[in-house]
Amino acid sequence: MVTADFDLAPFTIAWEVTRACAYACQHCRADAQPRRDPRELSTEEGLALIEQLASFGNRPILVLTGGDPLMRRDLFELARSADDRGLRVSLTPTATALATERRMIQARESGIRRVAFSIDAADSVVHDSFRGFRGSFQRTQAAIAAAQAAELSIQINTTVCAANAGELPALAEQLEEWGVVQWSVFFLVPVGRGERLQLLSPLQHEEILGWLSELSEQAPFDIKATAAPQYRRILHQRTGRTMGAGFHYSDGLNRPVRGVNDGRGFMFISHLGEVMPSGFLTLPAGNVRSSSPVDIYRHSEIFRRLRDTEALKGKCGRCEFREVCGGSRARAYALTGDPLASDPSCPYEPAPAAPG
Repeated sequence: MVTADFDLAPFTIAWEVTRACAYACQHCRADAQPRRDPRELSTEEGLALIEQLASFGNRPILVLTGGDPLMRRDLFELARSADDRGLRVSLTPTATALATERRMIQARESGIRRVAFSIDAADSVVHDSFRGFRGSFQRTQAAIAAAQAAELSIQINTTVCAANAGELPALAEQLEEWGVVQWSVFFLVPVGRGERLQLLSPLQHEEILGWLSELSEQAPFDIKATAAPQYRRILHQRTGRTMGAGFHYSDGLNRPVRGVNDGRGFMFISHLGEVMPSGFLTLPAGNVRSSSPVDIYRHSEIFRRLRDTEALKGKCGRCEFREVCGGSRARAYALTGDPLASDPSCPYEPAPAAPG
């Protein structure tokens, strides 16, 4: 099996096409605003960016995200351009009145292969509280139905913190009923509005990730842990599997065979064109308005250091799982100010370094 060279190209690129959004989610990393920023990349700049991203040559997944990407009128033009150039396009719309069946059909016809909706609890009251919008749970159900009618693959994103951790088992049962292909569980990184929420303890991270690993053996959908790369360590300890999942889907948005981390297989582009290791690790390495995103990913100091596991500090630096895991660089930065520090969410204690 040929593995991806993450020194040369990312597996996934997330482009925040706008920060405009009608919701006011408690954990929004973008601190989204009700109106579009006039400084956003224009249509012409966006089309030029897409052409540059295609030059990576590995057909990366391009996630059109926000804010609410449906608030850009040129969204489907951008998606069509990306699909025409060989990028594998997905969309993370907000479940507002914009997420109609007509727009979901437009999404499919423009080359979008999968849509990801956010649900943070099976209980509508808990979910609506997270989203800052009464009725958002009902709207999300309607948006899922619209995407199903448009024959789009559906992914559910869930942000987990201390406030909703107990909701996960009931939500897992609901996802099975909806026929989703992937459940992406985001473990809170305290950035943006999320700074006000209570993090899980290291032990709670470990317990929930262990439960997800058990669920993954029987669930009819794939389970992905985001901002919790120690999930790969837990999977290895339970199953002996050391590589990424490598799942293949009919929509072509397959899972990588290597573990993706901030800046290592992943790149984020803000609505202003800033290139960062991820949306949770907000250290700009350059701007697509003045530099090639390919050059930034391959050669900027922060990206290169994040891909060098020998540069990791503390117990992450001496951990025998650092190639498999590497810790959340975003959480390390958010909590310590150092993107190479140990991930405070992981309780695992590696073996002491050999003397001498």
